[in-house]
Amino acid sequence: SQRPDAPGPVPAPRAPRRMAGPAEAAAASTAADAEEDREDPFGRFQILEKLGEGTYGKVYKAVSRESGELFALKKIRILFNEEGVPSTAIREVSLLKECNHPHVIRLHEVCSQPSALFLVFDYLDMDLRAFLKRRGKLTDPAMLKSAAFQCVSGIEFCHGRRILHRDLKPQNVLVDVGRFRLKLADFGLARAFSVPLRAYTHEVVTLWYRAPEILLGQTKYATPADIWSLGCIVSEMATQQALFPGDSEIDTIFKIFRLLGTPNDEVWPGVTTLRDYKQEFPKWRDTCLADVRASSPALDADGADLIRACLRYNPIDRPSARRLLQHPFLADGVDAAS
Repeated sequence: SQRPDAPGPVPAPRAPRRMAGPAEAAAASTAADAEEDREDPFGRFQILEKLGEGTYGKVYKAVSRESGELFALKKIRILFNEEGVPSTAIREVSLLKECNHPHVIRLHEVCSQPSALFLVFDYLDMDLRAFLKRRGKLTDPAMLKSAAFQCVSGIEFCHGRRILHRDLKPQNVLVDVGRFRLKLADFGLARAFSVPLRAYTHEVVTLWYRAPEILLGQTKYATPADIWSLGCIVSEMATQQALFPGDSEIDTIFKIFRLLGTPNDEVWPGVTTLRDYKQEFPKWRDTCLADVRASSPALDADGADLIRACLRYNPIDRPSARRLLQHPFLADGVDAAS
């Protein structure tokens, strides 16, 4: 018999636990993403492909199993608390279902899950940024006027219902290429989800279309900030060049100042009291949009006047979308867009 103090059998050495290498971890992540990309909470859609990722989440091209109709399925992943999607966000988004207008993307359905919100929208071919990249600037005056009219019309409809966009840019203007129909997307989402929820991309492109009062620290957002963004978009349609492509907030501000002149209290009462305004800012003079007009054959004096009106420094001096619809530049756009 074995003595009580004799050593027992020695256990076999345990094989070291192998850590997953970078390639395996990436493969697992890719597999998880692929599984997520097939997810359909409604049970009535077949996911065809992922169209992209943006400020709010992922967008998929989907087909209805019932009708065969194409839709854009937007998944907004929300990193809030354990309670999931706030009811305020659901309320805000649900208001968008009432927005039925030919130049605003229709929101058909909303589905809430603990960590995400799924939105079903109309499907269109591409966004305006991709359209301009593929086609080039709008050299046909009638086409430019039609595009501008359609954007203003959509903005006027939403502003009339007290819905602000807050994040207007070419990526949020969708294009039906065959019929040349433009529709504004993501109206109201910025308010519902306090832009940005989560950085899906590292682009700072939103800065390019941001109004100077916001860049200089004003926190109250109002309709004139959307009008500023509209002016930037119309200019970009005419020239295929972003008007203020800054790589930071201060760079964007300085690009604005270089084109429109450095503002003072005479042209914009109260500007010097804004949080981020500095008396040491360089003093540039107004160029009167000379470069913009020179690079666009479709932009006449009326077109330049419309852009300039949208880009007035003092927010209260910018015209409302309703007033812009009466602008001479858009007079022919009505027929072209109907």
